[in-house]
Amino acid sequence: MGHVYDDQNIFAKILRGEIPNATVLETEHALAFRDIHPQAPTHVLVIPKGPYVCFDHFAQEASDAEIVDYVRAVGEVCRMEGVAEDGWRLIANAGMNGVQEVPHLHVHVLAGRNLGRMLSKG
Repeated sequence: MGHVYDDQNIFAKILRGEIPNATVLETEHALAFRDIHPQAPTHVLVIPKGPYVCFDHFAQEASDAEIVDYVRAVGEVCRMEGVAEDGWRLIANAGMNGVQEVPHLHVHVLAGRNLGRMLSKG
């Protein structure tokens, strides 16, 4: 089954300028902005500008230029936010079991406190 992109999702609206955001970084193929409900002192979302539902969709269908730019944007956000020394976490949720809330690929860059275990048992 292929991925069907919904261009009315909130991140598509942010990319079109219909909803404001607190931009951290913008590149040719990526946009990084602060999460409106931060789960850590540093909580930045990084999204591709293209219509990709989740990470596997992006990995399979994005151009080489999009992939390189997006991955480098994540690295630049980490540099800009100064998170390398104390540690940080990168999360990408996908689909129902991954509890993806917005159907546009986004990674969470979280840092600034001990983030605990990634998953609890159960």
